[in-house]
Amino acid sequence: MLVTVLLSTLTLPLSLTGASVALPDIQTDLGVDLTSAQWVVNAYNACFAAFLVCAGSIADAVGRKRVYVFGVVLFLVSGLLCLFAPGIEALVALRALGGLGAAAAVAGGGSMLASTFEGPARARAFGLLGTVLGAGTAFGPAIAGLLVEALGWRFAFAGPATVSGLVLLLALRIPAMRGDGRSVDWWGGALFTAALLFLIGGLVEGPARGVGVLAGLLASAVVCAVVFVLVERRRTDPLVDVALLVNRRFVAYALAAATFMAVLVPLLVYLPSYLINVVGLGPGTAGLWLLFLTVPTLLLPTIGAELVNRLPHVAVVVGALLLLGAGVLGFTTLGPDASVWSVMLPFLLVGSGVGLTGGMIDGLGLAAVPPERVGTASGVFNATRLSLETVSIAVVGALLAVLTGGRLAGAEFTEALHLVALLLTTLVAAVSVAVVALTRNPRAREPARRPEG
Repeated sequence: MLVTVLLSTLTLPLSLTGASVALPDIQTDLGVDLTSAQWVVNAYNACFAAFLVCAGSIADAVGRKRVYVFGVVLFLVSGLLCLFAPGIEALVALRALGGLGAAAAVAGGGSMLASTFEGPARARAFGLLGTVLGAGTAFGPAIAGLLVEALGWRFAFAGPATVSGLVLLLALRIPAMRGDGRSVDWWGGALFTAALLFLIGGLVEGPARGVGVLAGLLASAVVCAVVFVLVERRRTDPLVDVALLVNRRFVAYALAAATFMAVLVPLLVYLPSYLINVVGLGPGTAGLWLLFLTVPTLLLPTIGAELVNRLPHVAVVVGALLLLGAGVLGFTTLGPDASVWSVMLPFLLVGSGVGLTGGMIDGLGLAAVPPERVGTASGVFNATRLSLETVSIAVVGALLAVLTGGRLAGAEFTEALHLVALLLTTLVAAVSVAVVALTRNPRAREPARRPEG
């Protein structure tokens, strides 16, 4: 079972980064503008983030294996059908289904591991899960670039789906795991999903469709978010425990974890287009260059775990944020004449900042809450990270669409990239200050227990 879950987890980040490398060819082949093409990324990520929040409770209620297999099948079918998508509308719909499938596979797979392994074996299993997820993120752009260059952009989606076909065959040997019949917070899940999708829709479509559409969608997102909070506060077993948001140390680490992904993932999504359209690289070469950005996220988590056992926790997190900010600031020097040597330093700095906190920062956040609330806190932590990551992708995409006139090419793209880098640097600086302020609370002491990993 462990091998099956690890293999399925490996394919999920490939589908996100594959879309980023394929975006230029998608625009050209389907004849669509940037706003439409962005939905190929946003539909997958938004549905993944929104559904993952409630997929875990659904798996516990109706059966872990059932939800896992459903997710793998949905991911497989949607990826293969991308080979035949006649237009952007069908492609976006398939990507949304793929995001739902990915969320179900992650939630169901994680639940199966948690119920099968105990103690140190469980810690090792989830450590391997994190390593595989990091490997998929690290090598995803390079693999997707080679697939796009050799077989075409459609295989950036069909390739990972083919691997999930093997996963499905292996999953048939996993014994059934019945659910416990507990109630599922359907209202909470629906409201959270609606709020996130309205927000993403406003950010992506608003600039092109006018102030009225933007205001309407953002207002709808606010209304859904407010109702969501009211509903969750009244439930005895809420989908998201909003009371955790008064824990200053937990909020600090959740905000920092979300910021790392809110910077890294948009860069992974839009840098391939810059390297291909402006610098003039092929998709395969662009993916190889991005290894300087992604490989540190795979290699450095063990070093970060060692540092946090020797140094003050806040110092390690803020230090990693400063590395991240310095690397993003370096993107303001990128231009059409960029070489692998000129991008190496900023790429490595960003990857190192993210890598040093991989897994470790989750442990710090969960160590800040009472043991009996760790499960709920984990859901809030991941929801915060995924939501901010999804919103960040949409914001960066909207800015690039407006500043380049919907055309990711030429001097306009370079200027837009520099502005985005400055804004992301400002975000990192603000979060660094917030982390220090939140953790300086006199009543918030260092947690007595060390984070695992």
